[in-house]
Amino acid sequence: MANQQLFLGIDCGTQGTKALVLDATSGQVLGLGAAAHSMISGPNGCREQDTGEWLEAFTQATRQALANAGVDGQAILGIGVSGQQHGLVLLDEQDQVLRPAKLWCDTETTPENDRLLAHLGGESGSLARLGVVIAPGYTVSKLLWTREQHPQVFNRIARILLPHDFLNHWLTGRHCTEYGDASGTGYFNVRTRQWDESLLSHIDPSGRLQSALPELIEAHQPVGRILPAIAAHLGINPDAVVASGGGDNMMGAIGTGNIQPGVITMSLGSSGTVYAYAAEPVVSPQPSVATFCSSSGGWLPLICTMNLTNATGAVRELLALDIDAFNTLVTEAPIGAEGVCMLPFLNGERVPALPHATGSLLGLTTTNLTRANLCRAVVEGTTFGLRYGLDLLRANGLQAQSIRLIGGGSKSPVWRQIVADIMDTTVICTEQSEAAALGAAIQAAWCQSGAQHGLAELCERCVKLDPASETRPVAAHVAASQQAYERYRQHVATL
Repeated sequence: MANQQLFLGIDCGTQGTKALVLDATSGQVLGLGAAAHSMISGPNGCREQDTGEWLEAFTQATRQALANAGVDGQAILGIGVSGQQHGLVLLDEQDQVLRPAKLWCDTETTPENDRLLAHLGGESGSLARLGVVIAPGYTVSKLLWTREQHPQVFNRIARILLPHDFLNHWLTGRHCTEYGDASGTGYFNVRTRQWDESLLSHIDPSGRLQSALPELIEAHQPVGRILPAIAAHLGINPDAVVASGGGDNMMGAIGTGNIQPGVITMSLGSSGTVYAYAAEPVVSPQPSVATFCSSSGGWLPLICTMNLTNATGAVRELLALDIDAFNTLVTEAPIGAEGVCMLPFLNGERVPALPHATGSLLGLTTTNLTRANLCRAVVEGTTFGLRYGLDLLRANGLQAQSIRLIGGGSKSPVWRQIVADIMDTTVICTEQSEAAALGAAIQAAWCQSGAQHGLAELCERCVKLDPASETRPVAAHVAASQQAYERYRQHVATL
């Protein structure tokens, strides 16, 4: 056991914080911990969180993971932090948090985003200037909103941080960020990897925002060492190195070994994401494709759908089914659900780009309106949205031999087969479903070693695929799924 090299990976998400202890020598995950966060929801799509809850959950999850692994916290060599992207944390001159963090899923700033997009010259102007199309979830509209709704808070801003930057600051006292998470702010140029300071002066000509920006560091650079008081509080080694960290999608890419071209990661969570590594910033002309930077030194073109397990869950609850009964019904219905098609846009939709859409059931007749067809239609409908996004990524030159599946939906063999058939690609799950926390721990090992240990070598050892989950497309299913997908596309076109 003497040659163990222990690292802590933290993933601070919307629902809660996960912690994971990784032995980078054997590649084994030794223990896990978790603690929940609550959400502050208000009118007009306000979604915020109290940053103090993140710190409590970080502490609780870390102590639980160490106990679960049966390891001494003094043996931890490094910590990596993954955070939900786009959130806004504002600090004053004394590094005190000024107000609750506005989150990625907050839509209260839609009017501000619309005005900023118009200032940039619409979608094409935003793509040309930043390499991404700013959306209401991004950080930039939250700054304009703060200026207009909370001028007294705005006037006290000394630091602008993203959730993972804030946690790194708590750990080390430093204000910095890395390119992956920075690329989701909406005031960062993903091609040149620089802040767009003139966009910030448009929001506030005084220059306050530019001077509040964190320092940019490279993915392989550590932020620094953990502060002695925080080390004592968490019960870990005061010499532990804190890695650059990154956004949850960037860390999920590392945690699925998606750090070179040829792999696609697909996450089946409450929302769905599809992303792949790119060595160059080839910006898609499609506004739905976000060409973010990766947290491993390259780029990470990504699409996100707003409706996935939230839609399947809604149908499950409506019919009062548990997961097994739901999956059984899905398999009882034929591919295409006998013509029943669900457009599952319960939250509006980002891909296809229909922000004001609502959900609908189409193609119903007296004979095909069955529970099985409804269950099948919602799984197919959500998966068609991911196929739509994958087609956009493929049109931009991404190739993949296989899809690595993560997220709650990936645990269902039925859903895995549907994904394989609709995408016409082999799918496989990673053994560790907490891909973002694992990616953060792997990145910590990379940063702590002074990047001597290549990231590829670490991923090779620490990211394990689950051979039992490998699911190949069935030719007859692929043809039938393609027909159903074309019908979905026709229905979407009428919106």
